[in-house]
Amino acid sequence: MLNHDIYAPEGEETAPPLVIVHGLFGSARNWRAIARKLAAARRVVVVDQRNHGDSFHAPGHSYDDMAGDIAAVIRELCGGTADLLGHSMGGKAAMVLALREGALLRKLIVADIAPVSYSHSHAEFIAAMRKVDLGAVTARGEADAQLARDIDDPAMRAFLLQSLAVTPEGARWKLNLDALDAVMEEVIEWPGTQGRFDGPALFLHGEKSPYVRPKHEEAVRALFPAAEFETLAGAGHWLHAEKPREFIAAVDAFLTR
Repeated sequence: MLNHDIYAPEGEETAPPLVIVHGLFGSARNWRAIARKLAAARRVVVVDQRNHGDSFHAPGHSYDDMAGDIAAVIRELCGGTADLLGHSMGGKAAMVLALREGALLRKLIVADIAPVSYSHSHAEFIAAMRKVDLGAVTARGEADAQLARDIDDPAMRAFLLQSLAVTPEGARWKLNLDALDAVMEEVIEWPGTQGRFDGPALFLHGEKSPYVRPKHEEAVRALFPAAEFETLAGAGHWLHAEKPREFIAAVDAFLTR
């Protein structure tokens, strides 16, 4: 079972449970503020994916593996049916689950990713994290200074450092860097999963993001014929962090109508 956090409404649950799945290098903690807001009427389960956060490490990290992990969470914690929201890599895992075991899902939300292969790689971030001398780190600021030698963007460094645990026993990355590096090409590709999910599906993307473009609509509709598309103005790939109010409003509106 994946490590997870559960947010429950203060009163009666009046909507089906929602499962949230983060993207590459992320964790459940990145979604706490979003989950609390969406939990006004429903139980929200936010997971750490395998090889991330406080979940187990494993050599396998395929989209079939990730979809299987999410299916187990829905069966165990949601009574066998849930709404599902996935961002980036988590969005691809959510799509694979919808195509493989659509009966587990009522509604699907895919945040800023499409069922296509991409050409970019994030291997440079893994290389930068590996270069950090963890034995010399007693605070995140020291790790940040080391990462800055290879990563100029302070926001990206701050995001990666959320997966650094600094304890009296020393510092360690919660990410399984070896496993993620080994499957990086597989992560950026679409696994070619066949099938159709005929249920309601929202493809929500950032206006400034290159991840979902009009040319991807045909690929989406071939697998998700009921797909709706919505753009968050002014947002990039990290749309939930950049425009949280608008993101929450769009998700809540889709889930409740």
